[in-house]
Amino acid sequence: MPLVRIDLRKGKDAAFRQEIGRIVYDALISVGVPEKDRFQLISEHEADGFLFDADYLGIHRTNDLVIIQITWNEGRTSAQKQALYKAIADGLRTALGLRREDIFINLVEVKKENWSFGNGIAQYAS
Repeated sequence: MPLVRIDLRKGKDAAFRQEIGRIVYDALISVGVPEKDRFQLISEHEADGFLFDADYLGIHRTNDLVIIQITWNEGRTSAQKQALYKAIADGLRTALGLRREDIFINLVEVKKENWSFGNGIAQYAS
């Protein structure tokens, strides 16, 4: 059920982008998302189309910033969300050397009936 959008500046190779996707997927699995539930859009942007404040909230960001937006079902606890943020940040740091300061994550929670995975049917609606 998660739909993941990953945005970064142009210039990274395909393997780098695929590894980000894998790490985010693994982190989602670790907090209870079903296996095979992988829907991701990875987009690269020119510098003039990828704008951010380099020091918002006292966190210094570089041009290696990765923005990850996850739309998923509502109902997870704050502890599960914190575990997800940590798993993503730790995984990207370990596998790709990304600084934790350069990992921006946004969760969008929706009701289960707001999904159709195909066939014009709301598979999760009850």
